[in-house]
Amino acid sequence: MMLSVLRHTKTPVKFWFLKNYLSPSFKETIAPMAERYGFQYALVQYKWPRWLHQQTEKQRIIWGYKILFLDVLFPLAVDKIIFVDADQIVRADLKDLRDLDLEGAPYGYTPFCDSRREMDGYRFWKSGYWSSHLGQRKYHISALYVVDLKKFRKIAAGDRLRGQYQALSQDPNSLSNLDQDLPNNMIHQVAIKSLPQEWMWCETWCDDASKVSAKTIDLCNNPKTKEPKLTAAARIVPEWAEYDNEIKQLLGRAPRREDTATPTPTEPPSQRDGGDQRNTFYSPFYLYFLILFFTVST
Repeated sequence: MMLSVLRHTKTPVKFWFLKNYLSPSFKETIAPMAERYGFQYALVQYKWPRWLHQQTEKQRIIWGYKILFLDVLFPLAVDKIIFVDADQIVRADLKDLRDLDLEGAPYGYTPFCDSRREMDGYRFWKSGYWSSHLGQRKYHISALYVVDLKKFRKIAAGDRLRGQYQALSQDPNSLSNLDQDLPNNMIHQVAIKSLPQEWMWCETWCDDASKVSAKTIDLCNNPKTKEPKLTAAARIVPEWAEYDNEIKQLLGRAPRREDTATPTPTEPPSQRDGGDQRNTFYSPFYLYFLILFFTVST
C-alpha cells in the first residue's frame, strides 16, 4: 500500500505509525524505506484510558485506536489525515481525497458497494438493526477514510464516539466490527460524508465493470470463497507483484538485527497462508496489523 501511495501521490507524504504495534523488525526497516522513497514518518502513541472499557483481543484494540482517539493521537497542527488499509492498492493521487469537500462532516468514508448482486445474501446492513437504524443512509466501510481533524475536534466528535463506545461495549454482542460499526451507529450525531464509490473498489461487493474506474482496490474478505488475501492480491491486482518484489529487494539489502528471541505479542502474526515466513514478512499486508495513517501536503 505504501508504495502505491507514493507512486501516485505527487505531493509530499507523511506516514504516521502507532508506536505500540510496530514490530522490532519493522522499526529497523522504516528508516531505509523513508530514505529510499523520500517520505516522512512519525511514531505516535496514546495510552488507552483506564476509565474507558478495555478490549483484550489485539485486533479489537487496533480497531479501537482507529476510531476512538483521532482527536488526541496527532499534533494540533495536523489538519487532515487519511487512513487506508494496508491490504489496499492505491491507483490515484490521494491529494484529491485530502482536498475533497466533506460538506461540513468531520470525516468521509466510502459506502459498501452493492453492485455485485450474487453477494446480496451477505449484505448484513440491508436488514435487521442496520436497515432500521440507517434508514435511507448508507453503511460505510472503515477500510478508507479521511478526517478533518479541526472539524472533528471542534464538534467534540472524539468525546461523542468514546461516550457511545462506553455504553455499547458493555454488551459483548455489540460492535462486532468496532471501527466500522461505531461511526455508522453514530451517523445521526457525527455525520459521515459518503465518498464517491470509485475511492474503494472491492471484488467481494463491487461488480467487475466498475473496477476500471477504481481509485483504490481493497482486498476485503470474501465470506463466500474465503480466498486468502495474498492469493487474491496476485489474481486481482496486476501491479501487486511488482510492489511486493520491490520492497522485498529493498529490505533484503537493508541492515537489520536477526531476531532469535521468542516473538513478543507486538510482533506480526505468523503467515496464515503458509510458505516461508522470512520471505513473506515484508509483504505489504503485514502492515494491516499496524495502525498507519498519513498526511498529504498541500
